Amino acid sequence: MNSITETWLPTPAAAVALGCSQSHLKRSRDTDGGPLEGGIDYCLGSSSNAPITWHVERCRAKFHTAGLLARKANAVLRAEQEVLGFPRFCGQLPRKPAH
Repeated sequence: MNSITETWLPTPAAAVALGCSQSHLKRSRDTDGGPLEGGIDYCLGSSSNAPITWHVERCRAKFHTAGLLARKANAVLRAEQEVLGFPRFCGQLPRKPAH
């Protein structure tokens, strides 16, 4: 695709376009352990206070892939827990009884 027609947006506009917070977007960079790669999915500005720009379509695709992987991993974990006889939790461990 021609780089002139690609959608590169600064952080506030990219966050709106992707339906996430600016903080989530920044935490998703490879430098913070996230799936978004510098120079490909986002570009730093020429100075430390220049805006970061984001390739919205690539970011959306990476978030989709990460979401699919997370759902598959959760399904595998639930299946293993059932095989091992662990009770199903709704996101929170039960409290220990007070003695």
